[in-house]
Amino acid sequence: MTEFDRRMIEALICPLTHSRLDYDAERQELVSKRAGLAYPIRDGIPVMLPDEARKLQA
Repeated sequence: MTEFDRRMIEALICPLTHSRLDYDAERQELVSKRAGLAYPIRDGIPVMLPDEARKLQA
């Protein structure tokens, strides 16, 4: 698995809420708390599609 470039986080925002994302290194996800979604990072590439995102537990 390719390591995600943490500097890229600063340039990425949630496509639904346009809010900032938090990087979860353990799960390799970008988390939008506002949208309640976690976007996966696959092979070092963030998949910023809401249909591919995991819904966060309430």
